[in-house]
Amino acid sequence: MRFFCTYHKIAPRFDLIERVGLTEKHHAQYHELSGGQQRRLSLALAVAHRPAVVILDEPTSGLDVASRVMRHELIRELQSDGTTILLATHDMAEASDLASRVAILLRGRIAAIGTPMELTATGGSLTRISVLTEGDCLSLPDAVFPAVQQTQSRDAYVIYFSTDVGRTVSALISFITDRKDVLIDLRVERPSLEDRFLEITTEHTNP
Repeated sequence: MRFFCTYHKIAPRFDLIERVGLTEKHHAQYHELSGGQQRRLSLALAVAHRPAVVILDEPTSGLDVASRVMRHELIRELQSDGTTILLATHDMAEASDLASRVAILLRGRIAAIGTPMELTATGGSLTRISVLTEGDCLSLPDAVFPAVQQTQSRDAYVIYFSTDVGRTVSALISFITDRKDVLIDLRVERPSLEDRFLEITTEHTNP
């Protein structure tokens, strides 16, 4: 760390050694570190001089939960400081959580590009609407709602897969109110980035 910081003409960033969990290895030689510890050190060295651009290739692959959280926090700090980060990852949840813009690459070409919200808002994936009521009125035979393609039941919830969430939710609430039932929980879940990724890869595999 002292060597890298001297090269960039800045004070040693030993605070980063602590941030990546290597305090107990402060006096160890590089070859004495495990593979995971070497990767943590590499990240600390890469960001020590606050570069304008950082390229990260699968930075959290194989890490435990605590290490992933630490690394994500560090990435967000870099973003807030104005650093541009190019992140290569197969973890769509990570991309959705961290990226302001996502490019999905297939066979070396960009198959889709946009913000996570833009990518998940397009395509043919259905919105999942999970509903729980006190009186279970949604189990009645006339509980049929517009734009619903599929219905499931799980753990007392009725789950609807809709092509038009506005029409479906509006009809659901009206139905529950008319039956004088009590709405306990209603959850609307848009297709995830992973769902959209699988849809895009299927489209390109089977045109």
